[in-house]
Amino acid sequence: MTPHLFCLVAQSDDLALLPALADAGVDGFQVRDKSLATGALVTLTRAVIDVVRPSGAQVVVNDRLDVALAAGADGIHLGTDDLAVADARRLAPSLLVGATCRTRAEVVAAAAAGADYAGFGPVFATDSKPGLPAPLGLSAVTAAAGVLPLIVIGGLSAATAAEARAAGAHGVAVIGGIWRHPDPVTAAKELVAAVG
Repeated sequence: MTPHLFCLVAQSDDLALLPALADAGVDGFQVRDKSLATGALVTLTRAVIDVVRPSGAQVVVNDRLDVALAAGADGIHLGTDDLAVADARRLAPSLLVGATCRTRAEVVAAAAAGADYAGFGPVFATDSKPGLPAPLGLSAVTAAAGVLPLIVIGGLSAATAAEARAAGAHGVAVIGGIWRHPDPVTAAKELVAAVG
């Protein structure tokens, strides 16, 4: 089942908070750290799995199917320049497979290729990832909804997460909405309530 709230995790985040975030109801964690070598990324992924899986949370790895398989993760999230969704589905039929999409047509294509969910965004303006295209807005979420579960990303807070759910999103993925908050666990609880 696709989580409703993904928290993106890098080595630089306060990993000691992960058990509390999972206990607060964060049901998905996406390991994304492009600065790490393969072995270190496997180690980080295993560490995340060890502390959040007891709460029932799922762990997916951004971009790297090899790391997801080596670490025993629950899934993989693929960007537009990564391994093709169809290849990931063939190589790892039991994993949760997500695909980055920006239009309904891309969501339809991802579904046909075997994706389980679509990462959709950025919906709102964000500075968590440089070089992103212009925000899509909530109308794009509504237009793309109904094909695959949409996990929207980009500039999300508890208030905007609730708006995204109302617009047709299955759930949200956040970086700054948790990690840049003065109290990440409180932020997570508010986000869980917003997408619940």
